[in-house]
This record gives sequence, structure tokens and C-alpha cells, in this order.
Amino acid sequence: MGQDQTKQQIEKGLRLYQSNHTEKALQVWMKVLETSPDPAGRFRVLGCLVTAHSEMGRYREMLKFAVVQVDTARELEDADFLLESYLNLARSTEKLCEFPKTISYCKTCLSLPGTMAGARLGGQVSLSMGNAFLGLSLFQKALESFEKALRYAHNNDDTMLECRVCCSLGSFYAQVKDYEKALFFPCKAAELVNDYGKGWSLKYRAMSQYHMAVAYRLLGHLGSAMECCEESMKIALQHGDRPLQALCLLCFADIHRSRGDLETASPRYDSAMSIMTEIGNRLGQVQVLLGVTKCWVARKALDKALDAIERAQDLAEEVGNKLSQLRLHRLAEDICRSKGLQREVRAHVVRFHACVEETELYCGLCGEAIGEQNGRLQALPCAHLFHLRCLQRNSAWGCPNCRRASMKPGFV
Repeated sequence: MGQDQTKQQIEKGLRLYQSNHTEKALQVWMKVLETSPDPAGRFRVLGCLVTAHSEMGRYREMLKFAVVQVDTARELEDADFLLESYLNLARSTEKLCEFPKTISYCKTCLSLPGTMAGARLGGQVSLSMGNAFLGLSLFQKALESFEKALRYAHNNDDTMLECRVCCSLGSFYAQVKDYEKALFFPCKAAELVNDYGKGWSLKYRAMSQYHMAVAYRLLGHLGSAMECCEESMKIALQHGDRPLQALCLLCFADIHRSRGDLETASPRYDSAMSIMTEIGNRLGQVQVLLGVTKCWVARKALDKALDAIERAQDLAEEVGNKLSQLRLHRLAEDICRSKGLQREVRAHVVRFHACVEETELYCGLCGEAIGEQNGRLQALPCAHLFHLRCLQRNSAWGCPNCRRASMKPGFV
């Protein structure tokens, strides 16, 4: 198979894939991979396979093809190809919740000598790194990376990247419980889809609608949450997007739980858990178990709630997500207190405060924890978060967190 024929077959696969004939597209691309002697053609088809398996939630296969793509880039001795392949490695490990590996691969991308692809892919590297830092509950570093990705998007007029960053920022602010910003950013993403997304994949609309649904649910606007989640789920089903289907099922379950309809919520949690387990999304499994725990608490089944917390803690520790650990310790503390288990209460209180310290989820001005309840937050240029009300009352120059760090031994 010559270069021209390789190119034709890759384009044929793309047409099939865009027409939702996914398995036929995969067959075409695999044939190219097996028969083409053209390394550049194989590199391109490997990129197609990485993207397709990512959208289908086949993350282990995605990782396998990304590894082969790195080997192919090295064979070609092309820095641009190497950057692209390491970015795909980073994305693969991000999906599998192997966040330290994601950060390492992103740093490899950033350390590569100047490439033509750098300007095009640099923002995507920063976005993937931000998602990994968020997965580890390193909020300052996550925000720094998202802001860097947003600058890339604006400087290069990359509205697709801006849309993706806005969705990640929506997730960021949902986690730290500034629900106003958690809604603002996915709404901005939806505006970008409406204004510029005529030729984009529908996944961008589905992604923004899902994040809007999460924010509306947190704000208590359950009707709007349901409408957005239904729109996202419709697109996910049309395109066989299993990861998004799982997220929508989780959101549906949370909406029903918020309505007090536990009988409807429970099977949706079960369905979400089934897909999350199938695709290897361990952090998603933690979120499902958090919802399940709250259902057991509402039913006064406290022993079952503690069992769910124990399973969730194991997963949260595996992936290194401190925020989930923090919230699980708070739930366990409340349950143990109601059961009169004072020793266990003290242990969970200690672990809760340790997680607060590790995540730096406290306001450096008032000393209170951030993210315990909905509140307006403001990030300074250094990406440290504070209560907006505290910053408005404080006229001192600079970041108090950074000033304290500069006074520690070893700092000038």
C-alpha cells in the first residue's frame, strides 16, 4: 500500500467514523496499520485510533496505540510527531486516572525542543496537565495550567480549545463549591458552540450541556439540570460515547437523589458504576459511591453507608484524589458520631484536616475551609483561592499565602 493509497484509506475511515460507522472505520484503519509501509501514514492512523478509542471509552486500547505511536515517532525522528504522540500518552493516562504519569508526559512535551506543533498543541498539553492536577486535588497548579491553556486558546484563536478549557474550569469550580462560576464557564462553552461550532463534532455541545447540568443541579435548579443532562445523554447515545453516558447517568442519579427519589436514583447509580468500571474511570467510581453513600444515609442504613465509604476511600487513595478523601472523611465522621463511635470520629476529624492542609482548601485571610458550602471565590494571579468577601475587606497588597511561603526557611 503506497502513500497515496494509505492517505485514501485513512480518509475513508474518517468518513465512516464521522457517519457513526465506528467499527467499520476501525477495520479500515487497522488494515492500514497492518499493510502500509509508510511510517508517516501509520503515525496518522495511530492518531485516529487513539481518538476513536478515547471517545468510545476504550482507554486501555487507547493507551496501547499511543505507546505504539511514540515508537513510530521515534522511528521517524520527527520532533513534531514526538510531541503529538506524548500528548496522546498523557491523555490516555489521564483517562485511566493515572495522574502522576499524565503530568510526567506533559512535562516531557513541554521539554521538547521548539517544534512547529508546539504552538498548536501547547494549549492542549496545559489542559491535560490541568485536568491531572485537578484529579490530584492540587487546585492552585490546576488553575495555573487552565489559565495557561486559556491564553494559548486566545492567542491562537482556538475556540475549540477554549470550549474544552471552559468545561474543565466548570468542573474546577464545582469541586471547590463556587456554583456561580461552575455554571458560568460551561455556559460560556455552550455560547462558543453556538457561535463557532457549526462544523464541530456534537461532542462539544454534549460536553457543555453535561457540565451545565452538574452546575444547575448543585444550584438546586433541578428542572434545568434534567433538560441539559437529557440533551447531553441524547448525543452520547447517538455517538456511542460511553464515558459521557456514564457521567450523564451519574448526574441523573444525583438529580433524583436531590429530589428525594431514592428508588429512581439507585438503579442509575448502578448503571453509572457498571460503565465507569468497564472503562476504567476510577475517579468516576468514587463519585458514584459518594452518591450511593448519601442514599444509604438518607435511608438510615448507616452500616451500608460506611461500607460504601470504605470502598470509595480505597479508590480515592489509589488515584490520589484528596478532595474525595476529604469529603468521605467528613461523611464518615458524621455517621460515626450518630453511632456514638467517638474514637472513629476523632480519627476521621484528624484525617479531614490533614486533607484540607494538603489541598490548601482554606482561605488565607479568614482561615476557614473553602469548599464546605457554596460561596463566591476569587483567584489571585498566583492562582491561590480566597473568599471574595475576604479579599474585598482586605486592602493589603499581595497574596497572604505566598507571603507566608516566602518567610519559610529556605526562601528569600
